[in-house]
Amino acid sequence: MTQQSAPTAEGITLKRLIVPTMKIFFPGMIAFGVLLFLPAGTLNYWQAWVFLIVFNGLLSVSTAYFAIKDPALIERRKNVVEPRLGQKIFSVVAAGTNLVVLPVFSALDNRFGWSQMPVYVCLIGDGLIVVANIIYYYVFQFNSFVGSTIQIFEGQKVISTGPYALVRHPKYVGDLFLVIGIPLALGSWWGLVIIAVITPLLAWRILDEESLLKKDLPGYVEYMQKVHYRLVPYLW
Repeated sequence: MTQQSAPTAEGITLKRLIVPTMKIFFPGMIAFGVLLFLPAGTLNYWQAWVFLIVFNGLLSVSTAYFAIKDPALIERRKNVVEPRLGQKIFSVVAAGTNLVVLPVFSALDNRFGWSQMPVYVCLIGDGLIVVANIIYYYVFQFNSFVGSTIQIFEGQKVISTGPYALVRHPKYVGDLFLVIGIPLALGSWWGLVIIAVITPLLAWRILDEESLLKKDLPGYVEYMQKVHYRLVPYLW
């Protein structure tokens, strides 16, 4: 009679990762599938299928991974209610634009043939979504206090290493890659128009966030003097 070996820590972690990933992945596929295939009027929309797998796959794995590695981070990011009115308006507009308007508009573009985009450009869009998620991963690795809202958490401190040594708001760099990548991945040149709406709103959010951090987060003013650029080195 052979003795069974004890499960390794890696095996246990893998099992803990797979089930939560699937629980996030399939509802996401259904929700985004409705937003894409209904306005597209067809399931014959290969760009949407690739986008769904890439976007939901990365989101699901990342969420499940950090739920195991840093559950406090996930709890902080579950709070999506901004404490201030201006930021509440931004959150509603940004979420509605990125998660609803952008995919629906891109699907309508596909349905009515407004854009003619080469396959390789669509794949570049999927690549930008991957880059955005890589940025998110490193941001979350270095800063456990990245919430979905602008506020100071108990025990929060200034982070100046990793991506924060390059720019002050690396999470928003990932957001820009995502906003550019989504319409390209879905084959919509016209979807890039959304950037003209999101960019000034994002700039306002950053300036408003920095006004709070300078006032309430010790050491942030000194950090600003050390890292001069908010989003793009040598530009802004």
